[in-house]
Amino acid sequence: MPSNSARLAQQMAFIIEADKLKNIFRQSYISDASRRENDAEHSWHLALMAITLHEHANDPDLDLLKILRMVIVHDIVEIDAGDTYIYDEAHKQDQAEREQKAAERLFGLLPSEQAAAFRSDWDEFEAGASPEARFAKAIDRLHPMLLNHLAGGKTWSKHGVVASQVRDINRKIGEGSQALWDFAQDLIEKSIKSGSLPDR
Repeated sequence: MPSNSARLAQQMAFIIEADKLKNIFRQSYISDASRRENDAEHSWHLALMAITLHEHANDPDLDLLKILRMVIVHDIVEIDAGDTYIYDEAHKQDQAEREQKAAERLFGLLPSEQAAAFRSDWDEFEAGASPEARFAKAIDRLHPMLLNHLAGGKTWSKHGVVASQVRDINRKIGEGSQALWDFAQDLIEKSIKSGSLPDR
């Protein structure tokens, strides 16, 4: 294990690099539609959602700390890989490759055992195979839907997204929480009725 000073230097290098997440802007607008949300804000909001909503997960025996670790680190790779809009099929073609390369560099800044732990959390989230990962991915899908609804469908409109696309891409919410998928479907219906999401 490196000396305490060398270890701290590695940890601080990672923390300083992670600050760049504040400059990665997502497609979603914040709820008042005044500006786009950045990745750091999104990660914080997911952590708050996890603490608040985990009782609605399909699996009642979740490890909340594991979910929090996943949602806090899940988008760090976007410092290098950039944000990939969920409805952008062309940009999604090389997303996994870009993000794997970013994960190697960014988590590699940490001391080896921390790098392995952070990478494990990120890999688990990406795979979506555990109950914790399925719930983390559920709130990760629900969050931009909620913001889009509150912002009057601003991002959906900008990219020509219609209700059938929103349903198809986000139905995986139900794998982590049927209650949240029911809520999401209600948001879709409300957005259609308000005219902010075309019913096609």
